[in-house]
Amino acid sequence: MTTEIIEAPQSSVAAPAPAGSPMALAIAALQSGMTPEQIGQMMDLQDRYNAAQAKKAYDEAFAAFKAEGVKIIKGRQVTDGPLKGKSYAELHDVVNAVTEALSKHGLSTWWRLTKDEKDWMEVTCYLRHINGHEEKVSMGGPPDAGGAKNPIQARASTKTYLERYTLKAILGLSEESDDTDGNVYRQATVDEWIEKARTAHDAKVLISIKKEGAQIFTKARDRDGYKTFMQAVSGRMDEIQGGQDA
Repeated sequence: MTTEIIEAPQSSVAAPAPAGSPMALAIAALQSGMTPEQIGQMMDLQDRYNAAQAKKAYDEAFAAFKAEGVKIIKGRQVTDGPLKGKSYAELHDVVNAVTEALSKHGLSTWWRLTKDEKDWMEVTCYLRHINGHEEKVSMGGPPDAGGAKNPIQARASTKTYLERYTLKAILGLSEESDDTDGNVYRQATVDEWIEKARTAHDAKVLISIKKEGAQIFTKARDRDGYKTFMQAVSGRMDEIQGGQDA
């Protein structure tokens, strides 16, 4: 007589949800008698609380970063043309100057090409904290066709230029004696007003900044600067109104 061993099929058992996870909290809430609608409201409240805490952590980290006193070294000298002898910071000079201090306080930056049209490009620089809060600054301009560049070089030049200035704008940094030619002085003014718009705490303050900035650019007859500034104002207003709707 032979004995046949039959193995019972193994049933899979779902792993329990980690304690403190949204699923575990939802299960506990259901077991306590809360309705799905009440659970949804509770989770929305938790999301808003988490967002507020993340913003607070971001503000503290950014303040600590500013206290580092980062200095941008001008590592490139112009060797010909009307700006011969002038020095300026290339993109890698800015990145090298800020990366260590940003990482020290849990901050990081990156860029996206948010508009890529034939005659206009826009780059957006993002600044994010490890707790999740994120800020951004956008700036646009036409392809740089100067210096006998081919179409690809023209677009690459503008992209690099916009990356450099959006990074300085979102971090509130500038080079000492930031290039003294008229074009770069104009850009420094644009950066200054973009920073004012970006740091406006509410719609009332932003509207006041909008009026003041508009007068500055109108008086200077700087239509490109005015357009870039107004884009920054519009973006910040969307953020403020979005926060009020949350």
